[in-house]
Amino acid sequence: MCGHWPICPAADRSDREAARVVVSHPEQGWSKLCNGVIVFDDLGEILPDGSVVAPMVLTRPEALTRPAVLVGA
Repeated sequence: MCGHWPICPAADRSDREAARVVVSHPEQGWSKLCNGVIVFDDLGEILPDGSVVAPMVLTRPEALTRPAVLVGA
């Protein structure tokens, strides 16, 4: 059970990433949160029940407005 104040959000809530980091391994690219969620640098997650949350795909705003450039064409 979480001993922090305010209490960390549970792993099944949408704001689960707001829980405090209790173990950090930046050299390996992951951290464990107080609620048992393991968060990876690529923004993927493993929940305490073993289910996986796929990494979020981040898109640069300029990639949406610039035309594609073909290399070697």
